[in-house]
Amino acid sequence: MPLPPLSRPRWLRRFPHVVVIVIAVVATVANTEQMTMVSGVSAELGLLAALAQGIGVVLVLWRPVPAWWLSLVATFVAAEAARPGLTSDSPIGRVDGAIPWPWGGPGIVAHAIVLFLLALRVPTRVAIEALALTALLTYVFQGLLGAVSYSSTGVLAVIVFAAVVLLGTALRGRREARSQLVEQASLTAEERARRTLLEERSRIARELHDVVAHHMSVISIQAQVAPHLVENPSKELRENLEGIRQNALEALTELRRVLGVLRSENPEDPYGLGAGTGATPDSPQPTLDRLDALVENTRTAGLVVTTEITGEQLPLSPGVELSAYRIIQEALSNALRHAPGSIVRVELCHFPRGLQIRVINSRPERPAPPSPGAGHGLLGMRERAAMLGGTLVTSETSHGGFVVAAFLPRGGASDPDASDPDGSADDNSTGTTAIAKPAGTKAIANSTSSTSSTSSTSSTGSTSSTGYTGFAGEENP
Repeated sequence: MPLPPLSRPRWLRRFPHVVVIVIAVVATVANTEQMTMVSGVSAELGLLAALAQGIGVVLVLWRPVPAWWLSLVATFVAAEAARPGLTSDSPIGRVDGAIPWPWGGPGIVAHAIVLFLLALRVPTRVAIEALALTALLTYVFQGLLGAVSYSSTGVLAVIVFAAVVLLGTALRGRREARSQLVEQASLTAEERARRTLLEERSRIARELHDVVAHHMSVISIQAQVAPHLVENPSKELRENLEGIRQNALEALTELRRVLGVLRSENPEDPYGLGAGTGATPDSPQPTLDRLDALVENTRTAGLVVTTEITGEQLPLSPGVELSAYRIIQEALSNALRHAPGSIVRVELCHFPRGLQIRVINSRPERPAPPSPGAGHGLLGMRERAAMLGGTLVTSETSHGGFVVAAFLPRGGASDPDASDPDGSADDNSTGTTAIAKPAGTKAIANSTSSTSSTSSTSSTGSTSSTGYTGFAGEENP
């Protein structure tokens, strides 16, 4: 590719190319004078050779190897044409009593530029081969063919050419190393994001395995008790129930093995909740029954938290209860970490179709300290909602606060034919979900699921793209 353009200012983007073209024009004029007036080459041949070398200087931007050949051949054709005159005693065209040969001054400069740009563009091996062939031809003309009266420029030319090839090769190696570093950094960032996603999914899997294990235990116990609830059960019934019980016990054993693998990475923190949580492998997974304790702990940490629960509280599946609790827990943690001194409101709205969650914090009273987190919790909220077929939206409010809104289907999976709680069609099945930190911080991720401008915020668990407008007790900025 041609020389890299300058980034700023815009009108100087092609300045390096303009410089090379100007050098080519100057070298052509100087070479013409050198060959015709100093070296004694005919005007037609001198002009042709000088023009060929000038074209080579420009051509090297796009075709480096052909450009090098053109410059080399033009130089030595002119040198061979000048050699007969150097074997006579005629002083015509001599400078200080001697003619520079086989390389003239302008020719050295032009060919050095060609070799430099070639070394920037081609592998090191090719650049060294071009330098070696140039040196070999210089030796053949000066050392083997020779002339009688001339000023030797072969050694100087080879030294200059070696220097520019070394410089060009070093710059090319530095540019390649920088490109590889950028590529490696990009791959590292992608791998880090992938690892974060897998860690969060592993954490969710650990929790959901406990829920499944509980159900398998219940199946086993019910299958064991069922024969005693029927008077004179048949042999077939006893065998079927015993088979159900054995299969449940085997499945429970396998689930425990999987849980052991998932937890073996950090036995001190089996649920990935952080050191010092006191969680144990046998502790039950939290549900919304423990919401009051979670809110009280957050208040103790220094936030003003209020809760509001509306709607008829119908039974929710264990997975929905667990995910709802974790989403609220992470939203409160983010408010505590990124919006110190804010007022937080937790809203739970029960609908026949599912559960709507909204956690809204006001503008922070003071700047938040730097957070060492990498967005695991926000990623986890999105994964939990998507796993259950729900939606999750986060957005800054118009008053500088932040809102996390989620809607989780009651059974843990979305029903495309289901209607909204208010009886209208659900238009919020697809779109984008913004994942960002609370007020006063930068957004750290974006993901999928969007809100329809015609859907009700209270019925879908989504927010408008313009942000939540605030709540009672929050003043305009």
